[in-house]
Amino acid sequence: MGEAREVMNVRQASQYLGISRDTLYRYISEGLIPAFKLGNRWKFRKTTLDRWMERKMALGKAGKKR
Repeated sequence: MGEAREVMNVRQASQYLGISRDTLYRYISEGLIPAFKLGNRWKFRKTTLDRWMERKMALGKAGKKR
């Protein structure tokens, strides 16, 4: 039951990530973000997006080290 609440649609995921829907769709088409289709609509698991953001932040910090 809690698992179902963790699934977001494109609008919710773009707001959660702080990016536009166009950017989110581009990330999907380029395979940059984990998503799955339910029928003809893209869906995102909150826990998966959290892990994705953590990895992106870790890579950003690693890239700034000199």
